[in-house]
Amino acid sequence: MKDLEKNCRIAVVQAAPIMFDKGETLKKVKKLVNETKKQKPELIVFPELFIPGYPLGMSFGFTLGKRDDKGRNDWKLYYDNSIIVPGEECSELGTIAKESHAYLSIGVSERDAVTSTLYNSNLIFSPEGELVSVHRKLKPTGTERVVWGDANKDFFPIVDTPWGPAGSLICWESYMPLARVALYQKGISIYIAPNTNDNEEWQSTIKHIAIEGHCYFINADMFFRKSDYPVDKLAFPAEIDKLPDIVCRGGSSVVDPYGHLVTTPLWDKEGIIYADLDMAKVPMSHMEFDGVGHYSRPDVLNLSVHDI
Repeated sequence: MKDLEKNCRIAVVQAAPIMFDKGETLKKVKKLVNETKKQKPELIVFPELFIPGYPLGMSFGFTLGKRDDKGRNDWKLYYDNSIIVPGEECSELGTIAKESHAYLSIGVSERDAVTSTLYNSNLIFSPEGELVSVHRKLKPTGTERVVWGDANKDFFPIVDTPWGPAGSLICWESYMPLARVALYQKGISIYIAPNTNDNEEWQSTIKHIAIEGHCYFINADMFFRKSDYPVDKLAFPAEIDKLPDIVCRGGSSVVDPYGHLVTTPLWDKEGIIYADLDMAKVPMSHMEFDGVGHYSRPDVLNLSVHDI
């Protein structure tokens, strides 16, 4: 592992997007990033599918073997507010990153530039405003598969930051042991996990992964309410009415390479979490255990990754 810069100042944004509205959500991203400037973060992280929101609880008219045409209208509204990568919205996000002088990680619904397929993607921009990483979710979870396709490229990209390699797995991708190892094999020191996992079990998972990978785990979760849905534009408002007032509670936090919370989870509200990551802990924590180094047995176990 190469020498790492001693400290990384991070901001984790837990907020509600302007759902199904990419333009207004971009404005909110800029506003939130501007709020962080007085704290001078070097890495700013937003949750999964922040643009244009996670449509939790919606069916888009799908039942087994059948579709409802009204649901297609809901999907088309979501499709219209998904973004092409690279594209106009990416340029705006790059400008936001450049003006903040920080790396910017953000989850988006990506619209393929050639086909009509959507992907659940995470983008990372450099402090110079360059798009340096696009990661598409390998396998959408459960009924997410009726909205987003399986990743067909951009499997395990890594950004070479001053604090070591940084990369992301999105939500339940972190439950895929081999996907985690694919990142560990690239020497990841900052593991970014944009997600919509507000359950208690996830809080145990994030500590385990931090210990397993001996890396910093950035748990960037969503917070949003039932009132954030544009029900006047949706075909099945009754689906939204059934949801609790707080649809996703958040729980964002940062965990160190020993599995200890650097910041306590933030629940039931919007907020920005700040933390200083002591990067010396990354190599120090590998003294006893290096899962892809001295504690591995490549003669017995080997992972072959077909990365694109």
